[in-house]
Amino acid sequence: MRDCRSVHRCSPARRLTPELSGQRRIEHIESIRNQHGPRDTGEDMPEAVVVEAVRTPIGKRNGSLSGVHPVDLSAHVLTRLVERTGIDPATIDDVIWGCVSQIGDQSSNVGRYATLAAGWPETVPGITVNRACGSSQAAFEQAAHGVIAGQYDIVVAGGVESMSRVPLGVTRTTGQPYGPRVLARYDNFPFNQGTGAELIAQKWGFSRHELDSYSSRSHARAAAAIDAGAFTDQITPVPLADGSVFDTDEGLRRGTTPEKLAKLKPSFTDDGVIHAGNASQISDGAAALLVTTPEKAAQLGLTPIVRYKAGAVSGADPIMMLTGPIPATEKLLRRTGLSISDIGAFEVNEAFAPVPMAWAVELGLTSEKDQERLNPLGGAIAVGHPLGGSGAILMTRLAHHMRANNIQYGLQTMCEGGGTANATLVELAS
Repeated sequence: MRDCRSVHRCSPARRLTPELSGQRRIEHIESIRNQHGPRDTGEDMPEAVVVEAVRTPIGKRNGSLSGVHPVDLSAHVLTRLVERTGIDPATIDDVIWGCVSQIGDQSSNVGRYATLAAGWPETVPGITVNRACGSSQAAFEQAAHGVIAGQYDIVVAGGVESMSRVPLGVTRTTGQPYGPRVLARYDNFPFNQGTGAELIAQKWGFSRHELDSYSSRSHARAAAAIDAGAFTDQITPVPLADGSVFDTDEGLRRGTTPEKLAKLKPSFTDDGVIHAGNASQISDGAAALLVTTPEKAAQLGLTPIVRYKAGAVSGADPIMMLTGPIPATEKLLRRTGLSISDIGAFEVNEAFAPVPMAWAVELGLTSEKDQERLNPLGGAIAVGHPLGGSGAILMTRLAHHMRANNIQYGLQTMCEGGGTANATLVELAS
């Protein structure tokens, strides 16, 4: 395989504008801050808290949720959010909704039409955002920022994806998605996440057996969580057209072992290590979180689960593409003054096995005890990754896990197409 990691570095079109190295950039930012005086610490700034978080079970491709329109699936979690909290939906200032493939059944501002499908007043607005796989994590960040800024009193964040009804990649079948200048800058490289995963495995030296062992562990942890009822409180069962009720993540393959996964063929190169068994599953699902201030929660008689502490976004090599969670997490830790040892649980999206594995190496979480904090409930390899819904699903899982296990700090991070990433820190509120 050609080593494309250096393509963008040697391309003469790369530096369209002057760029600073990491350290020089930090020094430059600090000098600007010093010129403008100390930043307002915002001691009177409101806090943002999550008072409820719900999700659907995750359906596998062409599985139980394939017959449910994504707008209706979104309306389902919105309805359950209101039922659980008892709030009047007319008091909700906005609905911020993640969705990636905004075409076909997901083409017309799903966030807005979900409020109408839920029967909410027409006065409740909604917006649909796309930050690739991190779309609904970005929706949660925007909701928290709006509350902290005083623009929202009550806001819903969440997301949806029906990959059964809107197939992966369908939005890139026409036109030129990246534009000629980007393609020129990166020597016409065909941006591909699977190729990026292969490059990560090469760079960090992960063998196929190591990747398959991690993936088997994801299934084992998800099975243990399901059997222990860890998801019962967060899942809102979905009634189906045939009269049945769908209430359990269905992508899980119990009894998965490295030996069984070794029989699968590589997906991207003949001699590669990435295959269907150590990659996230194509799935359907939705989740929603209600975000407000502690004061408003008290007025409504609601108990906060977690409070938003900080967030960070980052960009990284768009060819290797999936390493963004590493600098995003590092940036978040610098911003908060916390160390990695202060965090009790991590949700690192399992787009492909090498993503959380490389993240763990770079963040120093290599011991067996450290690994217990990483995706303790399994992840997308085991239960699926409904793109636009995954960020909100992971935050729902994380918040409920923290409350159930009295964990003070939790961190969520997701890689995204194009080399960007989100990282979010929340703190147990009670």
